[in-house]
Order: sequence, then structure tokens, then C-alpha cells
Amino acid sequence: MKYVKQFSIILLISFLGEVLNHLIPFPIPASIYGIVILFICLQTKIIPLSAIRETGDFLVQIMPLMFVPAAVGLLNSWDIIQASCLQYLVIILVSTVVVMVVSGKVTQHIVGHTHSDTEKGEVENV
Repeated sequence: MKYVKQFSIILLISFLGEVLNHLIPFPIPASIYGIVILFICLQTKIIPLSAIRETGDFLVQIMPLMFVPAAVGLLNSWDIIQASCLQYLVIILVSTVVVMVVSGKVTQHIVGHTHSDTEKGEVENV
């Protein structure tokens, strides 16, 4: 029953993201609205992390399984993709490197601020 409650909370947040997507005329996906709502609720302790931790961990663990249908769709379109295979590989390589560099720089920036705040005694629970 605990997992049903946790999953219901996550689904409710996702539904609120869908509602916001229909109400706000910006080209932002509903899932982004949902992630932002969930982040705000967790940061403000409206929803304690313990209220969704196990289900969130489970969803992250099965995430690779969610890519199987997309991979099958690519295989079904191989005759179309094959002509532009080199261009796709270059785009994938460049975008992967860019994401890795940006993610690393952001992480270094955040960790640097966390360490400097901890040394000053400003951050107690990270």
C-alpha cells in the first residue's frame, strides 16, 4: 500500500504538470512542469522525501527498460535512418560531449559552493 501511495503522489504531480501545460501558453513540456513542481515541493518540505523515496528509486532503476520501445522504433525505421547514419553519429557524439562538459562544470560549481558554505558553517544538512 505504501508504494501505491507514493506512486499516486508522483502521478498527481505529473497531472498538475499536464494541467499547467494546457493553461500556460509556453512551449514547455508537461513533464518539465511536473519536475519543477516536485522539486519545489521537496525543497519546501511540502512533500517530504520519505513520502516518495522508494517509488522514486524503483522508477530510476527501471528507467533503462523504458528505452526499449524507442530502440525498437529505430530498428523499424532503419531503412530511412541508414542514409544519414554518419550525420546522426556526429550529432550524437557532439551532443554527448557537450552534455558531459556542461554537467561536469555545473557539478563542480555546485560542489564548490557547497564546500565553501560548509567551511563557513552555513550549510548543515546537504
